[in-house]
Amino acid sequence: MTPHTEHDTIDQLLALKPGMSTHAVRHEREKVVHATQGSEDGLFDPKLPGLTLIERLLAALLACQLTPALELAKVYQSRLESNGADPLTIRLVAQAELSQITDVRLKAILTFTHTLIIDPIRADKHALIALQQAGLSTPEVVTLAQLIAFVSYQVRLAAGLKAMKALEQK
Repeated sequence: MTPHTEHDTIDQLLALKPGMSTHAVRHEREKVVHATQGSEDGLFDPKLPGLTLIERLLAALLACQLTPALELAKVYQSRLESNGADPLTIRLVAQAELSQITDVRLKAILTFTHTLIIDPIRADKHALIALQQAGLSTPEVVTLAQLIAFVSYQVRLAAGLKAMKALEQK
C-alpha cells in the first residue's frame, strides 16, 4: 500500500487490501483513486476558508444519513466527535431532526443539503436565496454544493465497491 492509500477513506471503509480483486479494480486507475481522496482532503481541509469544518462535516453526515450510507455516516460522525462538535447537534443531524437546530446559518446549510439529497428539483433559486439570507457568501454556497455532490459520489462509489467485494467473497 502506498503512503497515499494508507489514509484512503474508501479503502479503509471497505477494508480493501492489495491482493483483493475489488482493490485491484479500484486501483487500476490510480489517478482516480488519488483524485477521489484528494477531493475529500480538500473539501474537509480545516484551513479551507468559508464554511467551518464542523459545518462541512455536519452536511456530509446528513447527506450520508439521508441516502442512506450508514457506514460512511459513521466515518463523518467520528470526525465530528474528534473535532469537538457539539454532541447534541451531531445527534440531531444523525437523526435528521433539522427542526430542532436553532442556529440559523447551520439550519440553512442542512436544509439545503436535505433538499439536494431528497428532492434536488427544489434546490432552485429560492433555496439559494435562503442560504444567502442565512449569511452564506456565494463562495460558501458553491463549496456546499460541491461538498454535497462529492459525498453523493463517494456514497455511490462505496456502494458499488461494497457490492463487488460481496461478490468476491462468495
